[in-house]
Amino acid sequence: MDLDVAQVRAFVRTAEELHFGRAAGTLAISQQALSKRIARLESLLGTALFHRGGNGVRLTEAGQRFLPAARQTVAAADAAVAAVSGAERPLRVDVWGHLYAPMRTLAQVAGRAGKLALGHGRDLPSVTTALLHGDIDAAFGRVHPPLPAGLVHRLVRLEPVDAVLSADHPLAAEPGLRPDQLRDTTLWAPGALDRLDFLHRFADRFGIRNTATSVNLGLAHFLAELAEEPRRFSLVPADVPLPEVPGLRSVPLVDPTPLYAWSLLWPTGNGHPGLNGLATACAEEAGRSRWLEYDPTRDWLPEPPTSGTAPGPA
Repeated sequence: MDLDVAQVRAFVRTAEELHFGRAAGTLAISQQALSKRIARLESLLGTALFHRGGNGVRLTEAGQRFLPAARQTVAAADAAVAAVSGAERPLRVDVWGHLYAPMRTLAQVAGRAGKLALGHGRDLPSVTTALLHGDIDAAFGRVHPPLPAGLVHRLVRLEPVDAVLSADHPLAAEPGLRPDQLRDTTLWAPGALDRLDFLHRFADRFGIRNTATSVNLGLAHFLAELAEEPRRFSLVPADVPLPEVPGLRSVPLVDPTPLYAWSLLWPTGNGHPGLNGLATACAEEAGRSRWLEYDPTRDWLPEPPTSGTAPGPA
């Protein structure tokens, strides 16, 4: 039996996304084309690989058995193409925390880090899964414990966080705010708070009892909703370029200043030569731009700055 690698790749990506539309998007093909590839593969194998129904997409028992070998097939095919082409594969890097614009930081080091292929991770769990499966080589965003075994990270940047609030908020005219001054207003979050580790820990630490959630449709939409309600606030790293939203104020937080931690994350044993280049470029820029300054008497971090970190890849 000869397997079509494109069909196997379509299966693997759908098994990881458990969503035909998202899987098709990552492969830059239509959902119809993806469905046809999987249907042909199932016909060849003589068994269904997915349950499709009102409860979403999930793997059948046959699909679960097929997945590990299918991943190996795709990886071997990619390695074979790279060996013949003689070209070194670019370092595959995903980012997450898109509302806080992680590419601002990566863009400052990308030119010194060799050839990069940037992905579009959704959140830390999806990125760690991709790393462990070998779909990407490294990732960049806010890391928080617990991390799965086999992954390590290096702290790259500690970024001060500002409060953003409506111009009609009772504290909007203040030149600076202590975090505990916000405890009687409402924290506006771009999703369920239990999935947003930094905001969740901030609320716990500073006694923010009232929270409300939005749907993450991008920073401009999120801030426009925020500006409409005079009792809400949210948090945004200080260097994030804010869209022009009428009626919005950004106020520094002090005593203490919350810091948002950005890390480079990779799997142990990854031997891609570009990983060293990226880690080195991040370390050099951190020293030049003083990205890692931290004073425990002045700043607040959910975790100590050395927690879970590791030296650069060998």
